[in-house]
Amino acid sequence: MNLSSRYFIVTIDTEGDNIWSKPRKITCRNARFLPRFQALCESYHLKPVYLTTYEMATDPFFQDFGRDIVARNAAEIGMHLHAWNTPPQHRLTDDDYGNQPYLTEYPVEVMREKVEFLTQLLRETFQADVISHRGGRWAFNEVYASILIENGYSVDCSVTPHISWKAHLGAPDGSGGPDYTGFPYRSYFLDPHDISRPGLSKLLEVPVTVLPERRTALHRLVETLNPRNTLRRVVNLLQPPFRMLSLRRGRLSSLKAIVERCLAEDREYVEFMTHSSQLMPGGSPAFPTERDVKRVYDVMEELFAFVTSSFTGCTLAEYAEIMRSRA
Repeated sequence: MNLSSRYFIVTIDTEGDNIWSKPRKITCRNARFLPRFQALCESYHLKPVYLTTYEMATDPFFQDFGRDIVARNAAEIGMHLHAWNTPPQHRLTDDDYGNQPYLTEYPVEVMREKVEFLTQLLRETFQADVISHRGGRWAFNEVYASILIENGYSVDCSVTPHISWKAHLGAPDGSGGPDYTGFPYRSYFLDPHDISRPGLSKLLEVPVTVLPERRTALHRLVETLNPRNTLRRVVNLLQPPFRMLSLRRGRLSSLKAIVERCLAEDREYVEFMTHSSQLMPGGSPAFPTERDVKRVYDVMEELFAFVTSSFTGCTLAEYAEIMRSRA
């Protein structure tokens, strides 16, 4: 495989400040910190994909920023839907802002209305053909895929291979998040009747780059426990059974090792992800100070320099077009 057929995709969940704290009033101060990130990407000829929530789509600063990067073809705007605050409002639990239910837990018609609303808002606001998507809290299933197809989406990046989110509840009486442990790690046009396998739909799945780690005897033991068992969660936190190409999942040496392994496995793309709020001091639990954010930029700069020596930058929409032309 030659250089021109390896691709580096930068995705950023573009959402309100510190969503992990489950705020009742969502602010978007982190939008003011995005021009620095955009400038870094452009210096390495990368075009990030800003997967955008409702609150960011209505923020005046991000609106101006997004229109500019779209007009210059310097980035892509996609959709990132947080079900609990995206109109039309539909109370699912006694505290939706506190529980942050998955979109897949809502009635089908409510799911459809929320997708249609945010899609129209993004397309009208940014005057762009919004066709890329990532589910809020990684939510995705067959119903969701069909609704995306109905609304003209051609690429999704919700799948995190090797990872189950079952331990993370949305609705208190629900079954937790999606389980992607048996899903492909390479891109594929999915089967809308079974999103875990290739099919004949026009929706391309581009899983985030995740590598499994060696499973120890302790991992095998705790896997027999309920996903929400405290011991299982502590073991997986201290000894993660996977590594994701994201800022929260590793230091520079670990991120480089992921890319090197992808090269050794002759993977066609690597997909990096982060959150917009992680680029602002205090915007996330992981990076509370200016010093932390400076370290983040030092890591990203070295990572981008390393990756772009072997991979060519492209957006999700561009990658989907490449794969469609081959198909």
